[in-house]
Amino acid sequence: MKDQQFEAALFQRRAVLSFLVILVVIGIVLTRFADLMIVHHSEYAARSERNRVKLQPLPPARGLILDRKGRILADNRLAYRLELVPERVTDMKQTLDELAQVINFDEEERERFLALVAARRRFQSLPLRLRLSEDEVARFALERYRFPGVDVVPYLTRFYPQGELFAHVVGYVGRIDPADLGELDAERYAGTTHVGKTGIERFYESQLHGEVGFERVETNAEGRVLRVLERSPPRAGDNVYLSVDADLQQATADAMAGVSGAAVAIDPRNGEVLAFVSVPSYDANLFVNGISRADYKRLLEAPGRPLFNRALQGGYEPGSTLKPFMALAGLELGVRDASYTIFSTGVFQIPGQEIKFRDWRRGGHGRVDLVESLAQSVNSYYYQLALDLGIDRMHAYLSRWGFGETTGIDLYGEAAGILPSREWKRARFNQAWYPGETVIAGIGQGFNVATLLQLASAIATLADGGQRYKPHLVHALRRSFDQPPVPLVPEKIGDNLVRDPAHLALVKRGLEAVLNSPSGTARAVAEGAPYRMAGKTGTAQRVSRNRDTEVQAVLREGQKNQALFVAYAPAEAPRIAVAVVVEQGGSGSASAAPVARRIFDAWLTGPTATESAP
Repeated sequence: MKDQQFEAALFQRRAVLSFLVILVVIGIVLTRFADLMIVHHSEYAARSERNRVKLQPLPPARGLILDRKGRILADNRLAYRLELVPERVTDMKQTLDELAQVINFDEEERERFLALVAARRRFQSLPLRLRLSEDEVARFALERYRFPGVDVVPYLTRFYPQGELFAHVVGYVGRIDPADLGELDAERYAGTTHVGKTGIERFYESQLHGEVGFERVETNAEGRVLRVLERSPPRAGDNVYLSVDADLQQATADAMAGVSGAAVAIDPRNGEVLAFVSVPSYDANLFVNGISRADYKRLLEAPGRPLFNRALQGGYEPGSTLKPFMALAGLELGVRDASYTIFSTGVFQIPGQEIKFRDWRRGGHGRVDLVESLAQSVNSYYYQLALDLGIDRMHAYLSRWGFGETTGIDLYGEAAGILPSREWKRARFNQAWYPGETVIAGIGQGFNVATLLQLASAIATLADGGQRYKPHLVHALRRSFDQPPVPLVPEKIGDNLVRDPAHLALVKRGLEAVLNSPSGTARAVAEGAPYRMAGKTGTAQRVSRNRDTEVQAVLREGQKNQALFVAYAPAEAPRIAVAVVVEQGGSGSASAAPVARRIFDAWLTGPTATESAP
């Protein structure tokens, strides 16, 4: 018989216990709810927002590079690349292995990508392959479902329509590598894949790059963008206008066809570089998306070393092109005047020494003054002048004209050349300076090494009356196409170098005689010109002394003489000054001077003449 009273009491205890358990559970739930919604609300709200909202960088369009007349030298073109977002890829190795069966990429590209993954944030989309073909884009579209976190993305890629013509001026961009990452602002370059590596592309990287923009986007659980919540557009880079004229650059390159050498043309009135040619050259487009090993090996082994910028880095004995500046030194420092003459016998000796220094003409030039010494390039005149000046005064005076130092042009990697002195030789060889070294230094040989840019800058300074300007390749920047280009102000270097204009006028008479007198060494070059030229030839022998590594590398190429020529025109009101070197070119009058004549013709009488006139 059931004990109803006991069962009722048991039911009642169990009911109370169950009720208490329910109250405890509800209490725990409410406590946790309060913890989430009140105590840690801000923290979890932020986490939730981050899971739902992504911040995507919008890389800016790189600014264009144009010549002085607005013709495009570096352009942007639409292309497609394959990108991966590391945080959305579960197994990176397996994904890359399977992707390789759909899109071709080599081991070098794979290693470069993995280096980026290690250096960049995992939520950033990183490029694996650039410039996909249409076939590759279509093939990936069919297989896309297999690769979460992988996508084909349109982008603007750099293109150089002038190919080899401007490679040594404009330079090229290349993919950002680990070395670049250490120098670049990570936020400013978020989403950017390329950076300037050489030339104008590198020197004006800050202006060309622009400012990155951002998009706040809402994504689903798979990371796909559902909508754009906020957008801050990028600002495109500035357009950079060079002072170089594409027509003159082409005419200069045509005049240098088939030889190794360089030519630089400068407007003496403001230091603007009008042409800047180094031959042989190369196609800068090869480097934009990563040059292949085969192409790079071909360029390294090509005759004439096309990657070497002779105009900027080549070191040459200036030879007789130094004589105008020596002549001016003699006049300005009171060692020579217009009436001073010497008698050239063909051989010069330092008193008390047996070593003989020779004129280039066997039997000598007879009696000559300063003007004729320049017209006929008489070595003996400058042997004696160098002895009278002494190496200390020579070094001090020539350094004022920029020899032995970089010009400061807006390109990286410029060589300084060598302007020898007692101190330089002591530091370089731990040896004393000898009088015989002063003699050969007076005709631009011995230890003298100049770059073509230095020679062009120096002759431009002389042509304009002695005021130095810093040579520059960019003359204007343009923020956008609805704004006018903003010219850069030419930068003067120091005060006028000429103390007495009569001294300069006498030297200029000598330079005009080089091309316009019956005894001038380059008289054949000026025949028929509708303008008057002035200049100086140079024929520099190879040297056997040890030099620094960079200069020696250049000199090893030469088997005979380096032919040089510096000149300006029109002589009475110069608008262009040039320096030309032809490696293994024999004499300056035979190979370098004709190049200058063609440059002058193109600028002063050709299709560009009207537009180039002031």
